[in-house]
Amino acid sequence: MNRQPRIVIIGGGTGLPVLLRGLKQYPVDITAIVTVADDGGSSGRLRNDLHIPPPGDIRNVLAALSDVEPLIEEMFQHRFATANELSGHSLGNLILAAMTSITGNFVHAIQEMSKVLNVRGKVLPAANQSVVLHAEMEDGTIVSGESKIPYSGKKIKRVFLTPKNIKALPETLLAIRQADMIIIGPGSLYTSILPNLLVPKLGTEVCRSKGKKVYICNLMTQAGETLDYTASDHVKALYDHMKCAFINTILVNNEEIPQHIQERYSEEMAKPVIYDTGALTELGLEIIHGEIASHENGMIRHDTKEVAQMLYHLLLVETTKRFNA
Repeated sequence: MNRQPRIVIIGGGTGLPVLLRGLKQYPVDITAIVTVADDGGSSGRLRNDLHIPPPGDIRNVLAALSDVEPLIEEMFQHRFATANELSGHSLGNLILAAMTSITGNFVHAIQEMSKVLNVRGKVLPAANQSVVLHAEMEDGTIVSGESKIPYSGKKIKRVFLTPKNIKALPETLLAIRQADMIIIGPGSLYTSILPNLLVPKLGTEVCRSKGKKVYICNLMTQAGETLDYTASDHVKALYDHMKCAFINTILVNNEEIPQHIQERYSEEMAKPVIYDTGALTELGLEIIHGEIASHENGMIRHDTKEVAQMLYHLLLVETTKRFNA
């Protein structure tokens, strides 16, 4: 092959940057597609005050893919702890907001920041506008706002976006079309992953893509979103929303999570996701197991090096098959 393999990664929240820090070490062409549904914290305030898409998830992805001195990245991620209007804002969010004002376009602002931070790959928002995420609960009530949905105390039936005329970026659709591999997750199922896939045309393009589609299942369930969900429940929720069975491979953790960490997470009503291999096999999925959990400082995260290595191996197998076909 005379080009690097192309990977598209779709997500948001804390899971996406963790994965990208590992993948950027490999010779791959990365495009990260990031949710713009966030309406909490600094991002929500800037979104409301300046009428721009929320910059927080984008900022974290830019920092993860950056190749600059650690101090520069630390400065970009610095969050002010003052008693005035700066309180809670991160410098990176403010810079992205300023750059959007200067260029007049959120996507252009991201492109310019990517140059400044020497970002390895492309970072694209799921849409070049703010979107509002809504959840219809099983009792029929509607909860609006990404930050409010997990705290409703009710079970989610489905999520959807407004306004109805959201447009996916042509660059995003092209990246999906050309991808050798599309990675979904890890991240909050209803508030980080689906807000991307529900953007009109974007989800359709993922379903149509000939690239290998890999879902990285979450390590823990999440109260207010995926309480008591098994791995197959996660996949079925994606399929129900997309109206297509689009995942080829699921990556799951087979490492025992230490009891003291489970006890810590039980306070949040979270517990390890059960990997129901029988149900996953019935869904036609290739299941890849690995010891992919990292639990430093009492926090459970995907092990960025292990996951990146497994994904790169999968990618090489996939591109070799295509090249020889």
